[in-house]
Amino acid sequence: MKIALGSDHRGFEVKRRIATVLQQLGHEVQDVGPHSKDSVDYPDYAFLVALAVSEGRAQRGVLICGTGIGMCIAANKVKGVRAAPCHDSITAEMSRRHNDANVLSLSADLLGEELIERMLRIWLETEFESGRHARRVEKITRFETGERGAV
Repeated sequence: MKIALGSDHRGFEVKRRIATVLQQLGHEVQDVGPHSKDSVDYPDYAFLVALAVSEGRAQRGVLICGTGIGMCIAANKVKGVRAAPCHDSITAEMSRRHNDANVLSLSADLLGEELIERMLRIWLETEFESGRHARRVEKITRFETGERGAV
């Protein structure tokens, strides 16, 4: 799977570790940056990852910032992106199983290395359940495209 990967300066080191894990798992990594620890604005990199997913240049995306929240908010502004800020194995699993999340947003400051790797594996391996959940995700998609009859 091709995975777009981005962070801000606070998530830079975690991003590097995640890139290695993803490559070891056999995924193709598209690192959109940053490429140093210099201070950057998180929306710039969230948008790059989200656009790669939205435009089909990557099947999924992973974002890392201090809390995972800012990146998630920015990524969700891009049409077709369903970013989820996950903080444990259950939220990582359920974001895929029930919400078909295509972008995972992680905290560099609040999560340990072992937990991040476990969450990443779960998120990549968990399939979308579809069924009643597909109807709900479709409502989000319709609303996003301007069809207000979804509500």
